[in-house]
Amino acid sequence: MPLKRWKITIEYDGRDYSGWQRQENVPSIQQSIEEAITKFCQQEIVIHAAGRTDAGVHACGQVAHFDLDYGERPLSGFELLKAINAHLRPQPISILHAEEVSEDFHARYSAVNKMYRYLILNRPAPPTFQANQVWHIKKPLDAEKMHEAAQVLLGHHDFTTFRDSQCQAKSPLRTLDRLDIHREGDIIVIEAEARSFLHHQIRNFIGTLVLVGENKWTPNDVKVALEAKDRTKGGITAPAAGLYLFRVDF
Repeated sequence: MPLKRWKITIEYDGRDYSGWQRQENVPSIQQSIEEAITKFCQQEIVIHAAGRTDAGVHACGQVAHFDLDYGERPLSGFELLKAINAHLRPQPISILHAEEVSEDFHARYSAVNKMYRYLILNRPAPPTFQANQVWHIKKPLDAEKMHEAAQVLLGHHDFTTFRDSQCQAKSPLRTLDRLDIHREGDIIVIEAEARSFLHHQIRNFIGTLVLVGENKWTPNDVKVALEAKDRTKGGITAPAAGLYLFRVDF
């Protein structure tokens, strides 16, 4: 029977999940999609993602792949995504796109760039429609100063200061290609791009840059923190709620 590799693009609200990766006795995005595929084709399928998002983190453009033996029957990408989505309802997970790819495609190792977006709701009033989808900060933040300080972090560095203590990456060295910050009304939008990130790296960036937005730190303070290569010298880890895996490029 022919085994075909499929690439799927996924959108999800991560608030009620333990994260992407399947774990014992807790709900995960991976398990939900794998179970939906099994219900559709009666096969035990393992899917591989471009990035393992943490508990509470969302995605607009997560990418994963899996191998499926559907026999000689025709199956289009549109038919596949409809079938998986039908079995995912009513969970807040949707397959946006599905396509057949070559057997050497790998959602994680073939990726050349990942873009994450982080949203801060910056106003005194709490969120009505975006609860658990933004970090709500009541005090005014200076987004322009945050953007200026963010540029200190661009390039190839030892990012130990912004790395979670439990990070399993072999090296703290990473290359940050873009870190832009701007305001859209009450929302401060942060966009980060790189080939790969350390565990909690973006959320630790945000927690540190908020100190600049509050006029407690300067861009030079961020530079000093980076060069310290010490997690205790950086800001707090921003909440998961505001983080989205927005796009993966191949």
